[in-house]
Amino acid sequence: MKTFMAKAETVEKKWYVVDAAGIPLGRLASKVAAVLRGKNKPVYTPNIDCGDYVIVINTDKVVLTGNKLENKYYRYHTSYIGGLKEIPYKTMMEKKSDVVVYEAVKGMLPKNSLGRQMITKLRVYKGAEHNQAAQKPEELKLF
Repeated sequence: MKTFMAKAETVEKKWYVVDAAGIPLGRLASKVAAVLRGKNKPVYTPNIDCGDYVIVINTDKVVLTGNKLENKYYRYHTSYIGGLKEIPYKTMMEKKSDVVVYEAVKGMLPKNSLGRQMITKLRVYKGAEHNQAAQKPEELKLF
């Protein structure tokens, strides 16, 4: 029996909407990353982008467990000398909760050209409204 290898042209891609209210950030990011990769499909092939499109709404209601809200920092570097910037997650969750979810999912995808292609299928919104109603997304229950 031969091993089945999916082809990029034959993979059917669906749209899913995920309500992030009350879900811990890491658990949400790992489940969304698995759907973006296509690991929820029986035709999963590691070298083909066979994942689906995902819309994440209500990111301002995502939960951080433990003391992460006070102790964890979002860090980035400006590429200048002494340019390390640290922003507490409490501030990030108030101002840019969509960026927090986006970066968490991006960190769980492969670090190559295929991962960069997969992250383009993610749409993240702070509120309950999104702009992809024309694609008729299905609701995806993670838990």
